[in-house]
Amino acid sequence: MAPARVVVFMDYQNVHGSALRAFWPRGTHPANGHIDPYRLGQLIVQKRTTNGYPSRLAQVRIYRGAPNPRRQPAAAAANDRQSDAWTRSPKVLVRRRPLRYPTRWPHEPAVEKGIDVALAVDVLRLAAVDDSYDVGVVLSGDTDLVPAIEAVQGLKCGHIEVAAWRGGGGRLRIDGTSSPWCRWLDESDYRAFLDPTDYSRPHA
Repeated sequence: MAPARVVVFMDYQNVHGSALRAFWPRGTHPANGHIDPYRLGQLIVQKRTTNGYPSRLAQVRIYRGAPNPRRQPAAAAANDRQSDAWTRSPKVLVRRRPLRYPTRWPHEPAVEKGIDVALAVDVLRLAAVDDSYDVGVVLSGDTDLVPAIEAVQGLKCGHIEVAAWRGGGGRLRIDGTSSPWCRWLDESDYRAFLDPTDYSRPHA
């Protein structure tokens, strides 16, 4: 039997923020604690294979906001450099959507809009239309993704799992059930693909 094709779907702000809550002191600056998504995808596939489910990593898909370079030039440049570093691997795709800036910005923070919808659409489309994966692994605590997961399960066009940090909260599940199956990642897993690069520096 051929190894299962695995696509990892990652809401990066959710993944990064929950890692900070799980493994860093309260109040840690969000410039810290970033991860290498490709190495995380490799680890998930390795764990599936070790557990008796032969798998290969087909793609890691990252969904995140993009700062406006006119409003936040330094943050936008760092975001660009980090995305460029990730996509050096041909198996990594980054989908970014512009941040929304409230009227009272910068007294109120900019927010991501449409990230969960973009991720949900791709979870369903890549399974039901494109036949791009056998196993989709979703890293997000956003319950807005549940209908897409239910649709994939109902259509039987792919197998969905989730992954979450142990102690970080945000384990995604369908209400009243233990589904989808969750792969818990602990601090030793996290440290294995921690990325210490300072992307605020131009030479990063």
